[in-house]
Amino acid sequence: MSFKAILATVAVLTGAASIASPVLAQGARPAAPAAPAPAGQIDINSASRDDLMSLDGIGEVRADAIIRARPFKTKADLVERRLIPEAVYEKIADKVMARPPPAAPPARPAQPAPRRT
Repeated sequence: MSFKAILATVAVLTGAASIASPVLAQGARPAAPAAPAPAGQIDINSASRDDLMSLDGIGEVRADAIIRARPFKTKADLVERRLIPEAVYEKIADKVMARPPPAAPPARPAQPAPRRT
């Protein structure tokens, strides 16, 4: 067991979050892990180049093109944007999904410049 794992266990048992993570001690919440893709499906919005290349008909060039064209609203965007031919899409449609990308935090309104008197 690593030192960090032991430290985290002690922190949980004693309630000392400040020992385990100074960020958590300051009141920040840990980021929720992304939900895994359904079994056997590859999310085209987050898949690695190697994951994409594991699909029938997707080689280096198409995988790179898919990554550059992100984000996708639906998996059909692959054909609509002419990244893959329809024949390839028919082979991989049941193996891929397009999970929406995480929402960006809302933009903070611009603060007016301080007035000089």
